[in-house]
Amino acid sequence: MAQGCSTFKPSNVNDACSVLEDEDWYEAALDSQERWGTPIHVQLAIMHQESKFQHDIRPARKWYLGFIPGFRPSNAYGYAQALEGTWDTYRTSTNNHGARRDNFDDAIDFIGWYTFNSHKQLGISKWDARAQYLAYHEGWGGYKRKTYNSKGWLIKVADKVKAQSLKYAAQYKQCQAELESNRGWF
Repeated sequence: MAQGCSTFKPSNVNDACSVLEDEDWYEAALDSQERWGTPIHVQLAIMHQESKFQHDIRPARKWYLGFIPGFRPSNAYGYAQALEGTWDTYRTSTNNHGARRDNFDDAIDFIGWYTFNSHKQLGISKWDARAQYLAYHEGWGGYKRKTYNSKGWLIKVADKVKAQSLKYAAQYKQCQAELESNRGWF
């Protein structure tokens, strides 16, 4: 797998064509879609929600008295906001031991892997961005227990992910031919 450049920043994170204009990112997204079967627009919608395509993002800290930094609520990190334990499971199960959470190629592959496993374990369609996001956020056990039902805010976020996915699908359809014609040009 090619090493994506973590310095690329899409000019418009709400537009799939802008996100995929970097040839390395487009290749990585295609590779993940081919390997895991989850459509590019679903993977991008999850990443958009988790990090807005920022490579080094972490959950915000709590601050005490306005200046004393507290702990972060989780160890999520990178494009996919993957937790350390889940990332380690991914690296082991894919034999991708050098994978980094701040590398786009690895992060998009992780999302593909995760959604593939959500499909395999929970029967969630790889095209169902809303349900895939709920499983992504709550974990496979939490999704089975339907922990999201007590989190109205999370249901709203999952609805946003679905809407973003549909938007990305329409945008991608408009620029796919151009993206394909630019592949390997250099």
